[in-house]
Amino acid sequence: MFETANEIPLILGRVVTILPLLLLVTIFMGKRAIGELPIFDFLVILTLGSVVGAELANPEVHQLPTAAAIILIALLQRLVAKWKLSSRLFGRYITFEPTVVVQNGKLLNQNMKKIGYSIDNILQMLREKDVFDLLDVETAIIESSGSLSVLKKPQKSGITAEDLQIVKSSSLAIPVILEGTISEEVLEQFNLNEEWIDEQLRSQGISDRSYVFFASLNKDHQLHISLKNEENLIIPKIKH
Repeated sequence: MFETANEIPLILGRVVTILPLLLLVTIFMGKRAIGELPIFDFLVILTLGSVVGAELANPEVHQLPTAAAIILIALLQRLVAKWKLSSRLFGRYITFEPTVVVQNGKLLNQNMKKIGYSIDNILQMLREKDVFDLLDVETAIIESSGSLSVLKKPQKSGITAEDLQIVKSSSLAIPVILEGTISEEVLEQFNLNEEWIDEQLRSQGISDRSYVFFASLNKDHQLHISLKNEENLIIPKIKH
């Protein structure tokens, strides 16, 4: 990779000098750039990595221009951050808008497609929030940073069973229909069949499985359904 062994001390010297500069620049940029990684800050970090990587990989690149580029990138990031604080309109142009993905226990297919999130993505993020059943969710929002915010239904929040010294059984809903396709394995687990599923769908006014975007089943044989096109839901408008 290097033409001579004499270049190795040069590379080591650059590593030793460039890392403290990167540390100072990162502190200068603020912890928000590291903690949340909005889209612009993500691009800044990618650019910093490219600049530093080019210098370390090529000993012929002079270090002073690299250091100047790092400092200028940090100054640009701080300037953009100040613009975002002073102008919400500007901030909306350089980042993602929050997106509602669950409303009143229903997965919103169209919104999920817009941001490229799958059913598995949302279910995993809900489990990380200690939510194991969509029925417990009033509203779930994918924030501009990519994290998930969850508002539970009133009966699922507030005073807890522990506060009242009540012992409750846990509720785990298992996906049984994904985009119109039934999981035979889940049906066997619950000792049910496709006829039972079809009957439950008809009882909720659904004539065809292909209309179902997602359906889950809990131990009480309660089937919770999200359609591919939910038309009667009132979805809140979430802005920065």
